[in-house]
Amino acid sequence: MDLSFTLRGRKFTSVVGVASGTFGYGKEYEGLLDFQFIGAIYTKAVTPEPRMGNPSPRLVETASGLLNSIGLANVGLEAFIHDKMPFLRTLPSAVVVNVAGAVNEDYERVVETLEQVDGIHGFEINVSCPNVRHGGMALGTNPRLVAEITRSLRSRTKKPLILKLSPNVTDIGATAEAAEAEGADAVSCINTLVGMVIDIGSKSPVLPLGTGGLSGRAVLPVAVAAVYKVSRRIKIPVIGIGGITCWEDAIQHLLAGAKAVQVGSATFANPRLAQEVYEGILAWGSAEGLESAGQIGGLLGSLHA
Repeated sequence: MDLSFTLRGRKFTSVVGVASGTFGYGKEYEGLLDFQFIGAIYTKAVTPEPRMGNPSPRLVETASGLLNSIGLANVGLEAFIHDKMPFLRTLPSAVVVNVAGAVNEDYERVVETLEQVDGIHGFEINVSCPNVRHGGMALGTNPRLVAEITRSLRSRTKKPLILKLSPNVTDIGATAEAAEAEGADAVSCINTLVGMVIDIGSKSPVLPLGTGGLSGRAVLPVAVAAVYKVSRRIKIPVIGIGGITCWEDAIQHLLAGAKAVQVGSATFANPRLAQEVYEGILAWGSAEGLESAGQIGGLLGSLHA
C-alpha cells in the first residue's frame, strides 16, 4: 500500500506528519523513533525575530487534553537557518516550516528569506494561534484577511503553501475557501480550540493570559467534523490535525476527507506515535485491500437522512 502523497508536484513519502509546536525542530526526538515513517516535520513556528513567548506556567493538563499558552516562543529566523536547518537537512522527512507573525510583513519576510534556503519543502502559515496577544487567531478568523495573506505569500514562494485554519470561527469552510481562492495548495485543519482552566483555590485562571489552546484527545470529534466540512467545500487537500492518539484516530481523519494527517500533543506522552500511526494505517489499509492512502476517503458511507 502506497502511503505517499503529492502537493504542488512535491512528493511526501508518508501521509503521517508531526504537528508544529509538538516536535520542536526534529532533533529533540532524535533516537526516539525512525524518521523514515514521518512524511513531514512541521517545524516549531518561525518568526522574524526570536520570541520569549508567554510567562509561565504555559501548560496545564485537562481531562483528555492539554491547554497551552506557549505564545509562539522560538529562536527566530536567523537562528533557525544557521542552528536548526543543518540537522533538518539530514532527515528523510520533508521539512515544512510553520510561519508566524504579528503583521503581514512578518510572514512575508520569513517566507521570502526561507524560499532561498536549501532543504525546505514548503510552508505552513499559522494564522490561527489562540495564545498570542497580536496577530495569530485574529488574522485567521477573518476570511478577507486570510485571502490577503495567502495572496501575498503565494507571490513569494513556488513551494507548497498550506494555511493552518482556526476552529474558533462560525464557518471554517469560509476561511478555507478564501485560502483556496488565493492560491493555497492545502489547508491544515485544525489548530487548537480556545479553553480556560481556573484554580478554585486562588480563584484565578491557571494560565497567566487566562485562556490558551486546547489540544489532545478531547478535540478529536471537533477536528474530524471540521475536516469533513472543509474537505467538501474546497478542492485542494485537507491535512487533518487534532486529537490523534492512535492510528484509529488518524483513520477517522482520513475517512472524513483528509489527504494526510499530523500527530500532535500526544507525541509528548508517546514519542513513537507517528511511527505507530504509519504502521497502523498501513496494516488497516492493506487489510481493506487498498492500494493507496488516497482511497481511504472514498470509503465513508453516506449520511443518514
